[in-house]
Amino acid sequence: MKAHKMLDRAITEKDWRQVVVEYARLNGWLAYFTWRSDHSPVGFPDLVLVRAGRLVVAELKREGRKPTPAQADWLAALAGVPGVEVALWQPSDWVKVRDSLL
Repeated sequence: MKAHKMLDRAITEKDWRQVVVEYARLNGWLAYFTWRSDHSPVGFPDLVLVRAGRLVVAELKREGRKPTPAQADWLAALAGVPGVEVALWQPSDWVKVRDSLL
């Protein structure tokens, strides 16, 4: 297995969120995530990012993991809202994440 694939699999969702949030903030995005989701609606996406008229809602997953049915429902509902960009990002999606948040 290549080193970058091993790293992708090793990164936790919390660490992945930190990477994405720090990169987004460096590029001028406002970033919101729920600190303790146990008091929030089940399945709500991990990140809400806003910058210059753009709203990106992202579910972050460890490598190889899929969204739960509740997460998939939220992503589908939000994707139906005009102007909202919905994303499902894993560590192997780094180039896509980077380009989306430039």
